[in-house]
Amino acid sequence: MTRELKFESPSFAKRIKGMLGVDFYRLFHTPVFYIFLAIAAIIPAMVSAMTMMPDQNGNTMEPLYSNVWQIIAASKSLYVIETIADYANMNMVFIFGGIMVSIFIGHDYKSGYVKQLFTTHAKKQDYMISKSLVCAFAMACMCLTYLIGGTVGGLLVGYETTVNVGALIIAILGKMVMSLGWASLYTFLNIIFRRYFGISIASSFFFGTGILIIGIAAIVENLSIPTAFLNIFLYGASVNANLSSGIGALIICIAVSLAWAVFYNVLGTKVLSGCDVY
Repeated sequence: MTRELKFESPSFAKRIKGMLGVDFYRLFHTPVFYIFLAIAAIIPAMVSAMTMMPDQNGNTMEPLYSNVWQIIAASKSLYVIETIADYANMNMVFIFGGIMVSIFIGHDYKSGYVKQLFTTHAKKQDYMISKSLVCAFAMACMCLTYLIGGTVGGLLVGYETTVNVGALIIAILGKMVMSLGWASLYTFLNIIFRRYFGISIASSFFFGTGILIIGIAAIVENLSIPTAFLNIFLYGASVNANLSSGIGALIICIAVSLAWAVFYNVLGTKVLSGCDVY
Protein backbone atom coordinates (compact mmCIF):
# COMPACT_ATOMS: atom_id res chain seq x y z
CA MET A 1 0.00 0.00 0.00
CA THR A 2 1.52 3.26 -1.05
CA ARG A 3 0.94 6.58 0.61
CA GLU A 4 0.31 9.48 -1.74
CA LEU A 5 2.17 12.63 -0.77
CA LYS A 6 0.33 15.88 -1.21
CA PHE A 7 2.08 19.22 -1.33
CA GLU A 8 -0.04 22.25 -0.64
CA SER A 9 1.05 25.55 -2.06
CA PRO A 10 1.68 28.25 0.56
CA SER A 11 -1.19 30.60 1.30
CA PHE A 12 -1.16 34.17 0.04
CA ALA A 13 -0.35 35.48 3.53
CA LYS A 14 2.62 33.13 3.92
CA ARG A 15 3.94 33.97 0.45
CA ILE A 16 3.72 37.72 1.07
CA LYS A 17 5.28 37.36 4.52
CA GLY A 18 8.20 35.48 2.98
CA MET A 19 8.66 37.99 0.17
CA LEU A 20 8.47 40.94 2.54
CA GLY A 21 11.02 39.33 4.83
CA VAL A 22 13.50 38.98 1.97
CA ASP A 23 12.83 42.46 0.57
CA PHE A 24 13.11 44.19 3.93
CA TYR A 25 16.34 42.32 4.62
CA ARG A 26 17.74 43.46 1.29
CA LEU A 27 16.53 47.03 1.88
CA PHE A 28 18.16 47.31 5.30
CA HIS A 29 21.40 45.85 3.91
CA THR A 30 21.47 48.15 0.88
CA PRO A 31 23.63 51.29 1.27
CA VAL A 32 21.40 53.11 -1.25
CA PHE A 33 18.56 53.18 1.29
CA TYR A 34 20.65 55.00 3.89
CA ILE A 35 22.19 57.29 1.28
CA PHE A 36 18.74 58.45 0.20
CA LEU A 37 17.61 58.87 3.81
CA ALA A 38 20.55 61.24 4.21
CA ILE A 39 19.77 63.02 0.93
CA ALA A 40 16.16 63.50 2.03
CA ALA A 41 17.42 65.21 5.20
CA ILE A 42 20.28 67.26 3.75
CA ILE A 43 18.45 68.77 0.75
CA PRO A 44 15.61 70.47 2.71
CA ALA A 45 18.08 71.62 5.37
CA MET A 46 20.19 73.29 2.69
CA VAL A 47 17.18 74.77 0.88
CA SER A 48 15.61 76.03 4.10
CA ALA A 49 18.78 77.49 5.56
CA MET A 50 20.75 78.70 2.56
CA THR A 51 18.48 79.54 -0.38
CA MET A 52 18.08 83.26 -0.96
CA MET A 53 15.84 84.95 -3.51
CA PRO A 54 15.60 88.59 -4.69
CA ASP A 55 12.68 90.62 -3.38
CA GLN A 56 9.95 92.05 -5.62
CA ASN A 57 12.16 94.94 -6.67
CA GLY A 58 15.01 92.60 -7.56
CA ASN A 59 17.44 94.38 -5.25
CA THR A 60 17.99 92.97 -1.80
CA MET A 61 18.23 89.25 -1.15
CA GLU A 62 15.68 87.69 1.15
CA PRO A 63 15.25 84.15 2.52
CA LEU A 64 13.10 81.86 0.40
CA TYR A 65 10.97 81.08 3.47
CA SER A 66 9.80 82.98 6.53
CA ASN A 67 8.31 80.04 8.44
CA VAL A 68 9.98 76.76 9.44
CA TRP A 69 7.11 74.66 8.17
CA GLN A 70 6.97 76.09 4.66
CA ILE A 71 9.72 73.65 3.66
CA ILE A 72 7.39 70.82 4.73
CA ALA A 73 4.23 71.84 2.86
CA ALA A 74 2.74 74.73 0.90
CA SER A 75 0.35 77.09 2.63
CA LYS A 76 -2.55 75.98 0.42
CA SER A 77 -3.43 73.60 -2.43
CA LEU A 78 -1.43 74.71 -5.47
CA TYR A 79 -1.68 72.82 -8.74
CA VAL A 80 0.23 75.50 -10.62
CA ILE A 81 3.49 76.69 -9.06
CA GLU A 82 3.51 80.37 -8.15
CA THR A 83 7.02 80.48 -6.67
CA ILE A 84 9.81 77.96 -6.20
CA ALA A 85 9.04 78.02 -2.47
CA ASP A 86 5.61 76.53 -3.20
CA TYR A 87 7.24 73.62 -5.03
CA ALA A 88 10.20 72.94 -2.76
CA ASN A 89 8.48 71.01 0.00
CA MET A 90 8.06 67.39 1.07
CA ASN A 91 6.79 66.52 -2.40
CA MET A 92 10.47 66.44 -3.34
CA VAL A 93 10.65 63.10 -1.52
CA PHE A 94 8.59 61.63 -4.36
CA ILE A 95 11.42 62.58 -6.73
CA PHE A 96 14.22 61.22 -4.52
CA GLY A 97 12.12 58.15 -3.75
CA GLY A 98 11.53 57.39 -7.43
CA ILE A 99 15.26 57.32 -8.11
CA MET A 100 15.86 55.11 -5.07
CA VAL A 101 13.16 52.65 -6.19
CA SER A 102 14.73 52.49 -9.67
CA ILE A 103 18.12 51.63 -8.19
CA PHE A 104 16.65 49.13 -5.72
CA ILE A 105 14.58 47.25 -8.30
CA GLY A 106 17.20 47.65 -11.02
CA HIS A 107 19.59 45.70 -8.83
CA ASP A 108 17.12 42.78 -8.83
CA TYR A 109 17.57 42.39 -12.57
CA LYS A 110 21.25 43.22 -12.72
CA SER A 111 22.15 40.71 -9.99
CA GLY A 112 20.00 37.91 -11.43
CA TYR A 113 17.80 37.87 -8.32
CA VAL A 114 14.62 38.10 -10.41
CA LYS A 115 15.56 35.11 -12.53
CA GLN A 116 16.23 33.05 -9.44
CA LEU A 117 13.05 34.30 -7.76
CA PHE A 118 10.66 33.48 -10.58
CA THR A 119 12.25 30.07 -11.05
CA THR A 120 11.11 29.07 -7.57
CA HIS A 121 8.34 31.60 -6.92
CA ALA A 122 5.80 31.81 -9.72
CA LYS A 123 3.44 34.42 -8.27
CA LYS A 124 4.19 37.68 -10.08
CA GLN A 125 1.61 39.58 -8.02
CA ASP A 126 3.57 38.77 -4.86
CA TYR A 127 6.63 40.46 -6.32
CA MET A 128 4.66 43.58 -7.22
CA ILE A 129 2.93 43.80 -3.84
CA SER A 130 6.07 43.19 -1.83
CA LYS A 131 8.17 45.68 -3.78
CA SER A 132 5.42 48.33 -3.57
CA LEU A 133 5.06 47.93 0.21
CA VAL A 134 8.79 47.88 0.94
CA CYS A 135 9.48 50.87 -1.30
CA ALA A 136 6.52 52.73 0.25
CA PHE A 137 8.07 52.10 3.67
CA ALA A 138 11.41 53.44 2.42
CA MET A 139 9.76 56.59 1.05
CA ALA A 140 7.81 57.12 4.28
CA CYS A 141 11.13 56.93 6.16
CA MET A 142 12.50 59.53 3.74
CA CYS A 143 9.55 61.77 4.62
CA LEU A 144 10.59 61.55 8.28
CA THR A 145 14.25 62.39 7.60
CA TYR A 146 13.08 65.20 5.33
CA LEU A 147 10.97 66.53 8.21
CA ILE A 148 13.95 66.42 10.55
CA GLY A 149 16.35 68.04 8.10
CA GLY A 150 13.95 70.78 7.02
CA THR A 151 12.93 71.59 10.59
CA VAL A 152 16.50 71.77 11.89
CA GLY A 153 17.56 73.96 8.96
CA GLY A 154 14.68 76.38 9.49
CA LEU A 155 15.25 76.58 13.25
CA LEU A 156 18.96 77.28 12.80
CA VAL A 157 18.14 80.20 10.50
CA GLY A 158 15.58 81.50 12.99
CA TYR A 159 12.39 81.23 10.97
CA GLU A 160 9.04 81.65 12.67
CA THR A 161 7.44 78.50 14.05
CA THR A 162 3.80 79.61 14.15
CA VAL A 163 1.57 76.95 12.62
CA ASN A 164 -1.77 75.18 12.88
CA VAL A 165 -0.48 72.02 14.53
CA GLY A 166 -3.43 69.91 13.38
CA ALA A 167 -3.00 70.96 9.76
CA LEU A 168 0.76 70.33 9.95
CA ILE A 169 0.24 66.79 11.27
CA ILE A 170 -2.34 66.08 8.56
CA ALA A 171 0.03 67.44 5.91
CA ILE A 172 2.86 65.19 7.08
CA LEU A 173 0.64 62.11 7.34
CA GLY A 174 -0.88 62.91 3.94
CA LYS A 175 2.55 63.00 2.29
CA MET A 176 3.56 59.76 4.01
CA VAL A 177 0.46 57.78 2.98
CA MET A 178 0.94 58.98 -0.61
CA SER A 179 4.18 57.00 -0.58
CA LEU A 180 2.22 53.81 -1.27
CA GLY A 181 0.72 55.11 -4.49
CA TRP A 182 4.00 56.61 -5.66
CA ALA A 183 5.97 53.45 -4.81
CA SER A 184 3.48 51.35 -6.79
CA LEU A 185 3.85 53.68 -9.78
CA TYR A 186 7.64 53.51 -9.63
CA THR A 187 7.59 49.73 -9.27
CA PHE A 188 5.38 49.52 -12.36
CA LEU A 189 7.64 51.88 -14.34
CA ASN A 190 10.68 49.81 -13.44
CA ILE A 191 8.91 46.66 -14.62
CA ILE A 192 8.16 48.33 -17.94
CA PHE A 193 11.72 49.63 -18.40
CA ARG A 194 13.44 46.71 -16.68
CA ARG A 195 16.01 46.36 -19.49
CA TYR A 196 16.73 50.10 -19.65
CA PHE A 197 18.03 51.28 -16.29
CA GLY A 198 18.67 54.86 -17.42
CA ILE A 199 15.17 55.23 -18.84
CA SER A 200 13.60 53.83 -15.67
CA ILE A 201 15.40 56.45 -13.57
CA ALA A 202 14.50 59.24 -16.01
CA SER A 203 10.84 58.20 -16.08
CA SER A 204 10.67 58.02 -12.28
CA PHE A 205 12.21 61.49 -12.03
CA PHE A 206 9.84 62.88 -14.66
CA PHE A 207 6.64 61.61 -13.04
CA GLY A 208 7.91 62.49 -9.56
CA THR A 209 8.20 66.16 -10.47
CA GLY A 210 4.47 66.28 -11.24
CA ILE A 211 5.17 68.18 -14.47
CA LEU A 212 2.23 66.54 -16.26
CA ILE A 213 -0.28 67.59 -13.62
CA ILE A 214 1.21 71.08 -13.37
CA GLY A 215 0.90 71.44 -17.15
CA ILE A 216 -2.68 70.17 -17.20
CA ALA A 217 -3.54 72.44 -14.29
CA ALA A 218 -2.24 75.46 -16.18
CA ILE A 219 -4.46 74.60 -19.16
CA VAL A 220 -7.48 73.89 -16.98
CA GLU A 221 -7.00 77.14 -15.10
CA ASN A 222 -6.87 79.14 -18.33
CA LEU A 223 -10.08 77.48 -19.49
CA SER A 224 -11.79 78.28 -16.17
CA ILE A 225 -12.42 74.58 -15.54
CA PRO A 226 -12.52 73.42 -11.88
CA THR A 227 -9.22 71.86 -10.84
CA ALA A 228 -10.82 69.53 -8.29
CA PHE A 229 -10.68 66.57 -10.69
CA LEU A 230 -6.86 66.74 -10.50
CA ASN A 231 -7.22 65.34 -6.98
CA ILE A 232 -7.70 61.86 -8.45
CA PHE A 233 -4.04 61.82 -9.56
CA LEU A 234 -1.08 61.18 -7.29
CA TYR A 235 0.53 64.60 -7.55
CA GLY A 236 -2.84 66.33 -7.52
CA ALA A 237 -3.84 64.57 -4.32
CA SER A 238 -0.49 65.23 -2.66
CA VAL A 239 -0.86 69.01 -2.94
CA ASN A 240 -3.94 68.75 -0.73
CA ALA A 241 -1.60 67.90 2.15
CA ASN A 242 -0.70 71.47 3.08
CA LEU A 243 -0.59 73.86 6.03
CA SER A 244 -4.31 74.61 5.79
CA SER A 245 -5.41 70.97 5.45
CA GLY A 246 -8.37 69.42 7.19
CA ILE A 247 -9.25 65.77 7.72
CA GLY A 248 -10.81 65.70 4.24
CA ALA A 249 -7.38 66.23 2.68
CA LEU A 250 -6.01 63.20 4.52
CA ILE A 251 -8.97 61.09 3.34
CA ILE A 252 -8.27 62.15 -0.25
CA CYS A 253 -4.60 61.20 0.10
CA ILE A 254 -5.44 57.79 1.56
CA ALA A 255 -8.13 57.00 -1.02
CA VAL A 256 -6.05 58.09 -4.03
CA SER A 257 -2.91 56.34 -2.80
CA LEU A 258 -4.77 53.05 -2.25
CA ALA A 259 -6.60 53.30 -5.58
CA TRP A 260 -3.44 53.90 -7.60
CA ALA A 261 -1.58 51.21 -5.63
CA VAL A 262 -4.21 48.65 -6.64
CA PHE A 263 -4.24 49.91 -10.23
CA TYR A 264 -0.47 49.77 -10.72
CA ASN A 265 -0.11 46.43 -8.95
CA VAL A 266 -2.77 44.82 -11.15
CA LEU A 267 -1.24 46.36 -14.28
CA GLY A 268 2.28 45.41 -13.26
CA THR A 269 1.23 41.83 -12.54
CA LYS A 270 -0.29 41.55 -16.02
CA VAL A 271 2.92 42.86 -17.59
CA LEU A 272 5.06 40.40 -15.62
CA SER A 273 2.75 37.51 -16.45
CA GLY A 274 2.59 38.29 -20.16
CA CYS A 275 6.26 38.67 -21.04
CA ASP A 276 9.80 37.60 -20.35
CA VAL A 277 10.88 39.20 -17.07
CA TYR A 278 14.56 38.34 -17.26
